[in-house]
Amino acid sequence: MNKKITFILVLALAACLVMGSASAGIFDFLGGGDDTVKIGYLPSDHDAALFVADAQGLYNDSNITTELVQFNNGGDLMTAMASGEVDVGYVGITPVLSSIAKDVPVKVISSAQTEGSGIVVTDDSGINSAADLEGKNIATPGEASIQNALLVYYLNQTGLTVDDLNVSAMKVPSMNDALKTGQIDGIVTFQPYVSIAANESNSHVLADSDEILPDHPCCVVVASDDFIKNHEDQAKAIVSIHENATKFINEKVANGSADEVVKLLPEDIVSDAALEADSLENFPFISGIGDDFKADVDAFQELEVSIGLLNNTIPQDKIYWEA
Repeated sequence: MNKKITFILVLALAACLVMGSASAGIFDFLGGGDDTVKIGYLPSDHDAALFVADAQGLYNDSNITTELVQFNNGGDLMTAMASGEVDVGYVGITPVLSSIAKDVPVKVISSAQTEGSGIVVTDDSGINSAADLEGKNIATPGEASIQNALLVYYLNQTGLTVDDLNVSAMKVPSMNDALKTGQIDGIVTFQPYVSIAANESNSHVLADSDEILPDHPCCVVVASDDFIKNHEDQAKAIVSIHENATKFINEKVANGSADEVVKLLPEDIVSDAALEADSLENFPFISGIGDDFKADVDAFQELEVSIGLLNNTIPQDKIYWEA
């Protein structure tokens, strides 16, 4: 090898040693990967366990370096996971099932919460029942979202379909602004935006998701098959961290101290601390993959098949990975 080239390579390797870990630096210099675990999430308190774990340093305690990546809706998050842009995600069960049905190599590694969505409409829209939604302008986070699935099911009970409405996809924070200014008649959204919108003087909740479909599964924790295969110990640790953070949330909420959880949430989610505390008390936070949760997901799959959002139910062994 040319002595000049050899000298340049030695200098480059030395720089890697100085700037960081010797092994990591050399690996990156030679074209290797990044050990950072990229975790996708939505701007929702449904993902509170993720935010609590991050704020409390639970990932660092397990020697896991993370990068949290925000997405507007579950469809976008699952697209990013399919392309390898994120390793783990906190996301609704609807886009997860749709992705698995399309052979996207991901698995649910834990449940996260149930319910926690709602339909909010303006008072002057004249909407007081599902039938009143006909012809109205309604926004959802997107066709792949669980909120859209809930809307389809809600309409189905009265013989309507989304084709009978003017349904548009919007970024969730923008939906509240559009509702407040009268650009749309209603929104189907997740917490805390349900509580925020309902707190406005000209708005009210038409239906909470626990009224539309009691105990329905909502957000789950998913991981790519590649991440599980190549980083099994980290995947197991992430499941454990999620469980511990969930216990913390439930204990604080049960003791009337939801405000202590609120302090650990991102600022872009908490527009009003009191409203946020109320939101956290409105739906259950859960963890693990028990038989009851699997049964709830199976029932939800059957519902999605019945309203045309899934072609067929998916076997459990294609959905879950249990640490």
